[in-house]
Amino acid sequence: MSEAVVARSARLGDDCVREIPRLLTKDEIRSLSKIDSVKFTAAVLIEVVTIALAVWVSETWWNPIVYLIAVVVIGSRINALGGLMHDAAHWRAYANRTINDIVGEIIALPTSTSMAGYRNSHFAHHRELNSDNDPDWTRNIGLPEFEFPKPRPTVIGYILQYLSGLKIYSAVSGFHKNAETRDIPALINRARLIFFVALLIAAIALGFWKQLLLYWVVPLLTVFLAIRYIRNVAEHYAVEHEHVLNESRTVLANPVELWLIAPWGLNYHLEHHLFPGIPCFRLAELHKILMTREPFPQIAHITHGYFTGLLRDCATAPRPDLKELLTG
Repeated sequence: MSEAVVARSARLGDDCVREIPRLLTKDEIRSLSKIDSVKFTAAVLIEVVTIALAVWVSETWWNPIVYLIAVVVIGSRINALGGLMHDAAHWRAYANRTINDIVGEIIALPTSTSMAGYRNSHFAHHRELNSDNDPDWTRNIGLPEFEFPKPRPTVIGYILQYLSGLKIYSAVSGFHKNAETRDIPALINRARLIFFVALLIAAIALGFWKQLLLYWVVPLLTVFLAIRYIRNVAEHYAVEHEHVLNESRTVLANPVELWLIAPWGLNYHLEHHLFPGIPCFRLAELHKILMTREPFPQIAHITHGYFTGLLRDCATAPRPDLKELLTG
């Protein structure tokens, strides 16, 4: 059954079922969609080395402040690896799909998910964006942290709950209880099980179980979950939902916010939904092009800053002039 679900997901693809305005020519799409495996491999290595350096610095100059900084760095880099895995899920990492999927599954391991299961759920999300058939949308229905507008202090309070680990159960179970996420090929399932069991046995036998808890489990269940919550809100909530160009959001932010929350083009989520075949490294270029193509600049929901514009969006109603703009 798992193989059938994966095959069905690949066959249906990741294109939105609703009509998208003709914003690019076929030649532009073809050019922007070229895979850069060298750049992808370099990006993965940068994130892995950054995690290793954070662990080394914390272990070498151990004190609570250095450790907390390491947790923030590692949690944010797990998020970055998840973002790169997301590109592999769209087959944008390597032209060879076998290599693409092997590397994708490996870099998905720190996030605790399987790329194959994520692909099933994520492609359904792309096809049925923000509808009753969108698994990402339906699993958040009824959760107060995803109901807007809300005062800024309330949104910050929810971020702190995720950051402190108080939302572990709802965050983890909400993702992994999804039938599409769990339904992955048996070979991948066995390989993941063998890896995690072997890691646990090795950690106990070789005595690095403490480091495993401190530098993987803690960042994963605190900083990573907090960043994932911020990104979930930024990508699909407190927007107008009246047009394919404002069902998602692009966030233009400073380099620090981008490094922590949305590296490797993750902030260009609207552009990604419009053209999911374009790799993350080309999304900034795509955004510049789309800003010259009507009606994108008028309708697209573009927010400036995660801790400024996004919090402001969460506290206010969608743009009141949009209906007039759409019908004008």
